Amino acid sequence: MLSGLAAALTVLAVVTAAPAEARPGRVPAADREIAFTADGTTAFGTLHVPEHRAGHRMRAALLLPGSGPTDRDGNQPPGSTPDTLAQVAGALGGDGIATLRFDKYGTGRTGLGAYREHPEELDHPAFVRQARAAYAVLRDQPETDPHALLVVGHSEGAMTGLLLSGSVLPRPAGLALLQPQAIRLLDLVALQLENQIAEATAQGVLTPDEQRTIVTAVHGAVTSLRAHRPVDTADLPPAVARLFEAFQGPDARFVESDDAVYPPDAAAALRPGITVLLTCGTDDAQVPCATTDALTRALHRARASGPGRVTLPGVDHLLHDRGHPDRLAPSVRDALRRFTRR
Repeated sequence: MLSGLAAALTVLAVVTAAPAEARPGRVPAADREIAFTADGTTAFGTLHVPEHRAGHRMRAALLLPGSGPTDRDGNQPPGSTPDTLAQVAGALGGDGIATLRFDKYGTGRTGLGAYREHPEELDHPAFVRQARAAYAVLRDQPETDPHALLVVGHSEGAMTGLLLSGSVLPRPAGLALLQPQAIRLLDLVALQLENQIAEATAQGVLTPDEQRTIVTAVHGAVTSLRAHRPVDTADLPPAVARLFEAFQGPDARFVESDDAVYPPDAAAALRPGITVLLTCGTDDAQVPCATTDALTRALHRARASGPGRVTLPGVDHLLHDRGHPDRLAPSVRDALRRFTRR
């Protein structure tokens, strides 16, 4: 068991879905609803077990969602329902890999739990602890091989997975970083805002002078946040000003703790030889490929094995492309297959 975790982690319920038809001599594929506790909060998730031979222990992957109120399927209902993680689970299940995906804090059946009365105390380490508890649950399932576990994270979930993979036992055999947050949070926010401001200038919405003023104000806001000084929002557009006001208000603890993580440094804690996949999409406006350069170099220094970084032409942040706007792009499926077949 993981040190210090046994007392904090209790599997509360396992509900088996109706099984599908299976070939003779094999156990049919099934989904199970899983509940577990971390830091006094019950989290709920879905364990998918592919069709398999009775008694066979299989590879299994923990799936971690991206930033914001993103649930076990990779959705932020009702406005955004791309099913990113559900589709990743389907792709892995088709290759005989069990998956566990769960509703993190603030989403789905889990909700805020112990943080309901004081959500401002929720920080990024709490999400890592929750993921660690989920990893232990997956490890202990009767169908999974505890020495063939994988961690698959999308966006911010990839950074969470990177931190998790360097601290759990047994160490995962593989780590997939799908469109990962690969630089500090506030640097990524500033880059995203710069790109949006440049686009507004190109469209004639802003003048070049206004562009320069706003970009300077954004960088000043980042500097102030990191120095724990009030942010001057006078030169920021209203929507951007509200963003930085939230960063100083109810989201302050989470933003500070997330921004404290530099993912390339976290790579040093990985087990040498761990199989790593890092994807970046050329149509990903949220995580441009260039932001993954330093992390790619750090993984090489950590002696991680391939496939390493895989550039996905025409793929957006949700792992779709223009020809497949509602399902995983074929290049994503191919990259996952390269990762799992090593």
